[in-house]
Amino acid sequence: MRLQPAEAEALGPLQLAWLGDAVWELHQRLRHCRSPGRSDALHRAVVEEVRADAQARALERLEPLLEPEEREWVRRGRNKAGRGPRRGDPGRYGQATGFETMVGWLFLRNPGRLAQLLDHLEQTDP
Repeated sequence: MRLQPAEAEALGPLQLAWLGDAVWELHQRLRHCRSPGRSDALHRAVVEEVRADAQARALERLEPLLEPEEREWVRRGRNKAGRGPRRGDPGRYGQATGFETMVGWLFLRNPGRLAQLLDHLEQTDP
């Protein structure tokens, strides 16, 4: 199924964040499936990368490269994030939601740019 341009435009920040979370998880799964290992170990490695703190760190690494419209989607997602999990840091949760929102928006609107940013994260992975 593919969204029509008008349908994609109608999505709000939280819907884009939900989509972006799935895109980010798939990206991480593709990264880790290249490594040999048991499925439970691969799963744990992916979970570490899709946690809010890891997403917030990814956003920090990308921020200098972001274009104004991408920054705007990060801001919109961050502002809609809410408090997040009880034990989590609300600020980090907001950054992660902003990151997911931007990823979801880029997935629908500019997959080439998304690939460029994901490649940058791969090349600068600490």
